[in-house]
Order: sequence, then structure tokens, then C-alpha cells
Amino acid sequence: MARVKPKRHNIRVDMTAMTDVSFLLLTFFILTAQFAKPDVENITTPSSISEKLLPDGSLMTILSTTDGRFYFTPVENGTERMQLLDNMAKKYGTTFSDEEKAAFTRVTAIGVPMNQLKGFLNLSEEDQENFKAPGVPMDENSKELIDWVEQSLAVNPDYKMAIKGDTDTKYNRVKGLFEGLRDIDFLKFWLITNQEVGPTN
Repeated sequence: MARVKPKRHNIRVDMTAMTDVSFLLLTFFILTAQFAKPDVENITTPSSISEKLLPDGSLMTILSTTDGRFYFTPVENGTERMQLLDNMAKKYGTTFSDEEKAAFTRVTAIGVPMNQLKGFLNLSEEDQENFKAPGVPMDENSKELIDWVEQSLAVNPDYKMAIKGDTDTKYNRVKGLFEGLRDIDFLKFWLITNQEVGPTN
């Protein structure tokens, strides 16, 4: 007696739902991604095997270039940036217009002394990018860089800070910065480094 072969049915998978979910996830990640802003100067950081990550929010950054210039990057919050600018203006006996305050919220980093900041903020964004900044003063005569840190902490004492220095930065420049931070009793900060492969067993 011959066997009865069962009728084969084609298996059909509806991929519509999976495609919809894939595109929704892709759209979500594109819209929520935060792209890192490029540094105002090319800085080659030293390497380390540390795997600690920097905190995402409330982070101030100090950049130190090979020729010893300093840049200060305040936190991203626009309202708190305006408050910081008001604090610095009061300390240095100057004022800023609403347009200059709005421009301050958009700058990547501060790289000029206070007496040049108004002129810098009145430049177009393209001119600001091409401007060769002298750096924020940090020496025996003027410690404006420390003032920026101190006035930032007056806005929000929970701010954290990271320092990104070039491998060729002179030690005495960085030492002066550390001593200035010690003078305002700000002793905890991160040093930004390149990830280095640790020793293998």
C-alpha cells in the first residue's frame, strides 16, 4: 500500500513588523545621539590603561596646548553659562549685551583674556573658528583660568572637571594649573588620556 505524502505548505514570514521596528530603532538612535564637538586645538593626549569614563553632564574641561596656552570649556547648559558670564563680568567690572550672552552660550571654548572676550563674542562663528586665540591667562600675574573654574563652581558646586593636556605641554605650565586649583580647594578632577591596551596574561 502506497504511503500518502502530506501536502507541503510554503512557510511565509511577514517581515513588515521587523522592518518597522528596525527603522524606528535607527531613527531613535540617530535623533538621540550626541556628537562630540571637535577640540579648538589638535591635542595629542598621553596614553594610559585606565578604563574609567568621564561623566556625561555637568563637566567643565580645560585644554592645554603644546605651547602652554589654556582653553576653558564651560558646561553645555545655556542658562548656567549665562549665569557664569554674569559672575565673571561682575568680578572683572564689565558688562555684556544680550547678543553677547547668547553668543557665549554657543562658543566651543574660551581662549581669550576677559578684556578681549567682548570682541571675540562679536565675531561671526566662522571668524571665531579661524581666530588664533592667545589662551586664557594662567601665570603669576593673572589667574583668570582659575577664576573661570571658581565662578563655575559658584553657579553649581556639583560641576566636575577634566583636564586634557598635550604630551608635549611643559610641566611647569601644568604644575601652575594644579597649584591654582589647589588654592581654591578644588582637588578632584580627571585627566583625559588615550586608551592603551593593558598587559595580557
